[in-house]
Amino acid sequence: MCPPEHFEVLYEINPWMHREVAVDPDRARTQWDALVAVLQEAGADVERIAPVAGLPDMVFTANGGVVGDGRFVESRFRHPERSGESPLVSAWFRARDYEVVELPDGVRLEGAGDALPFGGRMLAGYRSRSDFAAHATLSAAFGAEVLPIELVDPRYYHLDLTFCPLDDRRALVVPDAWDRYGREVVNRLVPEPVVLEPDEAVAFCANSVLVGPTLVMPACSARLGRVLEALGLDVVVVDLGEFLKAGGGVRCLTLALDVALG
Repeated sequence: MCPPEHFEVLYEINPWMHREVAVDPDRARTQWDALVAVLQEAGADVERIAPVAGLPDMVFTANGGVVGDGRFVESRFRHPERSGESPLVSAWFRARDYEVVELPDGVRLEGAGDALPFGGRMLAGYRSRSDFAAHATLSAAFGAEVLPIELVDPRYYHLDLTFCPLDDRRALVVPDAWDRYGREVVNRLVPEPVVLEPDEAVAFCANSVLVGPTLVMPACSARLGRVLEALGLDVVVVDLGEFLKAGGGVRCLTLALDVALG
């Protein structure tokens, strides 16, 4: 995770960002600290990367790259406003003895925001921010089958806004954000999908993180809460209103380091 010392909305690169909507820096820090506390209480260890002035979206560490089995596939961002993050994040992983894998020239990939493991495979989003061509690098790096999901709704510009693994059989899903082939892929892969209602999807309910039995969410409707409770999950909602101004929730603010694939 990356502390939000320099977080603000300085540009508009997704439909949620509006420069005229100011971020309250004190409130953002309070919300980020609360998220860290909830994750740690659930059993997570939190490591930090130092924030850098001029890179306000570095706080969204999920986009920094893809982690698995001691390897790190570094990101190449579509928008130049975020391109300065990649060398800093890669240096962080090199310093911890990860094998850093580079993408081919011209190929874009926005990290774990568009690459999520499920059932020994990897679901990979593309079109809005990441390229289909990146999937070959992911498959070679992790020795896992990569299943492409084309993102067709600009509001859901990363896969992690539409898909959240819960266990080997279940995931939170937003099928309307995918192309027909992507919906078929998920239908075959996920035996018991939990389909989000439109109001739950736009509240970023899929952008959540599971730590043990605790599902940490930026929002949760009463309906969805009952469904998740019936699955044996403990739901904890953390107010992340300042970060939602930039189009990010719980998963966007975290990058899991304990992913195993292949």
